[in-house]
Amino acid sequence: MPHFSTDVLVIGAGGAGMYAAIAAAQKGVSVLLLDKGQVGRGGATIMAQMTVAVALGEQEPDSVALHLEDTLKAGRGLCNEELSALLCRDGPARIREMEQWGTRWARENGHIKQEMAPGHSVKRCCYVDFLNTGPAVAATLRRKVSEIPAIRRVSNLAAVEILARDGHANGAIALNVVDGGFVTIDAKAVILAAGGLTKLYERNSASANMGGEAYALALWAGAELIDMEFVQFFPIGHLAPRLVGMDPIMWDPFRYKLGGKLLNGKLEEFIDRYGSTDFGKYNATRDIAAYAILKEVEAGRGTPHGGAFLDFRHIPEAQLRSAFGPVIDRLLANGIDLTKSPVEVGPMAHYHMGGIRVDANMQTRIAGLYAAGEAVGGANGANRLSGNAIIEAFVFGARAGSAAAETALRSRSDWIEKFAAHALSRLQSFASVSNGNGIPPISLQAELQRLMWEEAGPFRTGAKLGAALARIEEMQKNDLSRLNIGGARQFNLDLQDGFELRAMLATAQTVVRSALGRTESRGAHQREDFPAPDDAYLQNQMLELKDGKLESHWLPPVRFLGVAPIDD
Repeated sequence: MPHFSTDVLVIGAGGAGMYAAIAAAQKGVSVLLLDKGQVGRGGATIMAQMTVAVALGEQEPDSVALHLEDTLKAGRGLCNEELSALLCRDGPARIREMEQWGTRWARENGHIKQEMAPGHSVKRCCYVDFLNTGPAVAATLRRKVSEIPAIRRVSNLAAVEILARDGHANGAIALNVVDGGFVTIDAKAVILAAGGLTKLYERNSASANMGGEAYALALWAGAELIDMEFVQFFPIGHLAPRLVGMDPIMWDPFRYKLGGKLLNGKLEEFIDRYGSTDFGKYNATRDIAAYAILKEVEAGRGTPHGGAFLDFRHIPEAQLRSAFGPVIDRLLANGIDLTKSPVEVGPMAHYHMGGIRVDANMQTRIAGLYAAGEAVGGANGANRLSGNAIIEAFVFGARAGSAAAETALRSRSDWIEKFAAHALSRLQSFASVSNGNGIPPISLQAELQRLMWEEAGPFRTGAKLGAALARIEEMQKNDLSRLNIGGARQFNLDLQDGFELRAMLATAQTVVRSALGRTESRGAHQREDFPAPDDAYLQNQMLELKDGKLESHWLPPVRFLGVAPIDD
């Protein structure tokens, strides 16, 4: 059986994973960077077509303190303020480092150009261009990774279990998605950078490989999860007409830069009915906009595809072209003329504020187990500020990589073959399920996605969540043991789908359990049976496994302790 040995293992090779690998290698350790797809070409970062929030102060006066203030305001009182401060403080250095590595940020009059975005106090969001920011920064990181001999890149390996013994992570087991075999990996430190969970939802904007595996792997290894109820639903994801080759969430910069109007099915502006003054400003935060659109749909004032109209017909074509140039031509190639008709938009699962609970060094309560990027929970509280996602990948990736390398430098290998063999036997047993009358894993994935959208989506009730939890637990108890995976191993997608389903169910259970526990509405978590915020829930909800069962407890949010200076 193939076996790898490394100082630092990084699971997930998107923006956060690649940054973590670079930071670790720069400390003088060996790094194994693996991904279940192609290294550097999957995950959320490469899909991002928009902007990065960072207090550079190059467009107008700004400060780290003001960025932090906006981040905490969006988080509705639930941010881990220490992590938020680190995110805002380290952001400028990461942007300038990326420029040194080759990222060509858009410039104007000799300085990095920045734009306004919803929830920000000033023009703060930089970009490469409005179609290619994510692909451009991913390409920069791929090039940088390729220049470092200490980083070994392995594609098509899906981590299916973290090996943790006596409270310390010492490796992992991965599935080779090409030949169906398993690979064992021993490491002195492990970084989980496998992204978020938006694949759990039928309507989503993310990469097809964002199934929540990082959260499941951490939970099974003994780490805690935090605030898993807070799934951000991007309010104006593209619904219609058909759009090919473009990001479904591309409309944000159009709206806030040019003043795109959100209209209901009766062509009325409506955001002001739901707690935000949007007229002329177009900067309502994402949770309020998502709530308002779906409430209009619920009231029978939606558009044909169940959303709202985004209308630019009041904007002259010359102004559209001046702002977005080639984007307008690509839209026309899709049959979309913004001067003649609006487009339909609506909420879709986009990002996850909750995740793995870590300290300021990105370490979980399991020694040697770290997290980075969207896998980390707590920094964004109940709602993420627009533009904070990519900079979170950079900052937390760099911090996790550096800290993991320090652990590796002072550790010895703790690999125990017998311990790994026990876990391997259990995984091989799951992989060998071959019930000709069973259920294809992809069918259950599709059912889970519908279930989560309908019962645990933007609007929630105790009854809906209870029904979702019952079905998820039934799938875990009964359906996982009677899958039809089949006997083939070469390019057996059923096998990969089965392991993904196993992790998706575990993560979905944590989302639903947490949503049931928070009997209030706050940020991205909206309970129709508890429509108001309740100060008794100004606490973070933790989840852990005890004797194989999920248990929760509550803790007050970590407030800013002065560990990271926020003054410029």
